[in-house]
Amino acid sequence: MSRYLLSTAPSYDSIGNQSSMICNNSHVRAFSQVVLPTLYSLVCIVGILGNGLVMCVLTKYLQKSNMMDVCLFNLAVSDMLFLITLPFWAHYSAVQEWIFGDFLCRTVTALHNLGFYSSIFFMLLMTVDRYVVTVHALSSIFFKRSSCRVGAALVLLVWVLSVGASIPEIVFSEERNETTGFKCEFDSRSPVGRQWKLVGYVQLNVLGLLLPIVVMGFCYSKIIPTLVAMKSKQRFKAIKLMLVMIFIFFLCWTPYHLVAFLKFLSHLNYLNNCTWQAGLNLAMPWVETIAYSHCCLNPFIYFIMGQRFRTLIVKVLKEWFPMCFSRCNLITTQLTLKRNMRHSVIYSTTVV
Repeated sequence: MSRYLLSTAPSYDSIGNQSSMICNNSHVRAFSQVVLPTLYSLVCIVGILGNGLVMCVLTKYLQKSNMMDVCLFNLAVSDMLFLITLPFWAHYSAVQEWIFGDFLCRTVTALHNLGFYSSIFFMLLMTVDRYVVTVHALSSIFFKRSSCRVGAALVLLVWVLSVGASIPEIVFSEERNETTGFKCEFDSRSPVGRQWKLVGYVQLNVLGLLLPIVVMGFCYSKIIPTLVAMKSKQRFKAIKLMLVMIFIFFLCWTPYHLVAFLKFLSHLNYLNNCTWQAGLNLAMPWVETIAYSHCCLNPFIYFIMGQRFRTLIVKVLKEWFPMCFSRCNLITTQLTLKRNMRHSVIYSTTVV
């Protein structure tokens, strides 16, 4: 995933020359200078607190033989990698200049893309794991014998694939000294860089949207009928968390990918006019922030939908803040006793 593929800089045609019609994006830039830093900071704070709590809980109670737990932990790590880059982008959007140097430009880009792709791949791995456990129960029993080794190999594979998907952005991102100051952007001045920029658009849509739709659509088209036939409420509870996570994922990221596809068409000169450019550039801060907010939503989904996870979070918070939670428990107990006494009085009065 690339912020540079979706920048508000003037577009370049396929030959590499700046487009003859230069659109005025000053109002969009002014809007982004105020909105993006605020929203990025909010997402960063909430996301780091939530995912940090998830990582602490899973570190303490992680079941290494449970692929779901392993994937949830690595998904939290992916979100954290993504989130720690947001303060840099918030500052960059606010001052419209990169002041952190070329090394941090490439490093922040690497972490940003690594967090994005690994989070998608771990969600796909969780989906495939649910598919194997539900639809191919015999195969899952066979793999349980070597589940730790298989799980470690799959996790390592996901991280390797994520690094591979991020390499083009890492290689072609650089700090450049322009007339308006230093910029940390994708180098599209060279012919090779321009080609990879177009490839980046395709990769973003294929790996970020089309692949999840195909894999998740196939897996759940098999999982749901199997569960209906089994009439297993326990299995339905396990799948319900995944379905909510997938729904939130597509809800947050689909607008972003649609704008990325329209940007791709713009670079191919299909939508190369000021009206389209202004519309896409104005939409980008909003769809980008909605997409980034996905990183801080997963912990809330775990807490609301996962009974086991909710129990573990409360248990950890009680250990960390015993005074607060002991008092909360006392207040809750008193309210419960009063409510029960009131109900008993009403009941006795009714009987008499």
